[in-house]
Amino acid sequence: MKAIYKREVNAYFNSMIGWIFVAALTVFIGIYFMAFNLFRGYTYISYALNSSMIVFLVMIPVLTMRSLAEERHTKTDQLLLTAPTSVTSVVLGKYFAMLTILALPVLIACLCPLIIKMNGTAHLRADYAALLAYFLLGAVEIAVGELISALTESQIIAAVGTFCILLMLHLWDGLVGFLPSNASGSLAGVLVVLVLICFLLNALSNNWKITTGALAAGVIATLGFYLHNSATFENLLPNTLKKFSLLSAFDAFATDHVFDISGALLYLSLIALLTFLTVQVIQKRRWN
Repeated sequence: MKAIYKREVNAYFNSMIGWIFVAALTVFIGIYFMAFNLFRGYTYISYALNSSMIVFLVMIPVLTMRSLAEERHTKTDQLLLTAPTSVTSVVLGKYFAMLTILALPVLIACLCPLIIKMNGTAHLRADYAALLAYFLLGAVEIAVGELISALTESQIIAAVGTFCILLMLHLWDGLVGFLPSNASGSLAGVLVVLVLICFLLNALSNNWKITTGALAAGVIATLGFYLHNSATFENLLPNTLKKFSLLSAFDAFATDHVFDISGALLYLSLIALLTFLTVQVIQKRRWN
């Protein structure tokens, strides 16, 4: 994993993608820091972080699009899959390399609370907690991009697909608001989610018997709960999906100025899940 990590970091900086990512994110954080904190006198850096988050939608797809799609396109993935190392090491080596690129502008931004303190009142604990949440949010989105890159050999498709999913995640709260809140609507939504999960399970296991059994058990259990007490399905789907809002978890750090343990666990859980799915996608191709 260490060799893959070093190779990927060198590749990012040799191809200018790493430099452009670091420069773009640093410049946008700096512009909003100057506008909100230096000119308007706000004492929290979270205003600058919230405003600069839009850069993630463009720069993270650019950063992640080549991570695995390029290997598949140039057929160099065959060397990695037959190398004396595990698929998990390959995926983690590439992922940690991209995290390193993300960490550089975040570390530079860590100087901003100290600048605020030098010129007046500062809230260092709240600011550094917000910076941590900012980094974890970017880490989740990088994990999304790496998974999409593993699904295709086209860097363009990987970039566009990652952009679309990240846009959906940034609009998550608004999209959830359009979901039906009555019991029958929530039941239909739960069944759709169950079908999607089983579809993913079949794609990973390639075993229709397991998938069919899981789907049948899930449908029977869901319908049983609904027939027993349909009132529990009122607002079930919107309330459940709201708990997976990435921006709401970030707002707890940035706006409420509290260290939201549940939000941090959400980020870490999604990173682990997305990394696991990326490993399974490549592992399936390896055995095929």
